[in-house]
Amino acid sequence: MLGTHLVGLYEKALSPTLNWDERLRIAKAIGFDYVEISIDEDDTRIERLYWDNQKIEELRRSTIEQDIPIMSMCLSAHRRFPFGSADIEKREKAYDIMQRAIDFASRMGIRVIQLAGYDVYYEQSSPESVRLFKHGMHWAAKYAAQKQVMLAMEIMDTPFMNSISKHMVYEQEIDSPWYKVYPDLGNLTAWPENDEAAEIEKGISSIVAVHLKDTIPPHGDECGKFKCVPFGAGCVDFPARFAQLEQLGYTGPYMVEMWHDGPTTGEELAKSNLDWIKGQFEQGMRMCKAGQKV
Repeated sequence: MLGTHLVGLYEKALSPTLNWDERLRIAKAIGFDYVEISIDEDDTRIERLYWDNQKIEELRRSTIEQDIPIMSMCLSAHRRFPFGSADIEKREKAYDIMQRAIDFASRMGIRVIQLAGYDVYYEQSSPESVRLFKHGMHWAAKYAAQKQVMLAMEIMDTPFMNSISKHMVYEQEIDSPWYKVYPDLGNLTAWPENDEAAEIEKGISSIVAVHLKDTIPPHGDECGKFKCVPFGAGCVDFPARFAQLEQLGYTGPYMVEMWHDGPTTGEELAKSNLDWIKGQFEQGMRMCKAGQKV
């Protein structure tokens, strides 16, 4: 816990060689309250969406036995199969992935699917790709409403959806209680044009969860670094953002986003990062108590 907030661990923080019992047991032992499952571009992770009910039930039973839930899903497979693609087969796959992800979440009891805010990723963006993406989001929100599964847009590492303000345009148009925002503090802070404090204040009533990650901002010809930046080595002012979110009445969860790299299970680094984040959160709470403006 961070104060009264649940704190989750990204699946990719731990070794991919672990089975789910091991992964969940380690996350619980470290002190995390839940795990976020990843459905990314890799075929082995996309294949999870095609599991039968028996395999899904085995995973659900594992969460019960290890006493730690999988509360959210990071769905980044749409980088490979985007709604805005010029290739109709990729668009059809995007819809199939989205429908299966919502069905998977419904069966597993996953509350939130974090969406990847790309109209296209490996193709050139165009007015047509934006139109197709928007159509896909309208459809996805309607299907999610049928299953009572929350869709929440990530603030991204590309200009297309790099601010809460940009997301809010879509949220207002789609006008669904099942289509909200799941900001990544690292991505939100890295873009020089963003006033991250103003962005959070603007979107506070739509924030359903928050990713914790550090980043290095783009500068000049340098594209910045949006992944695998050690906590504390980037641009995010974590105490200020924790203090602001507390002052704005945010009560949702925080999710620690990090990536496993090396021969170990990843347990030690995940624990040290959680301890570091707890220290940052405590600093933020002291700022709150002192009435410090953030």
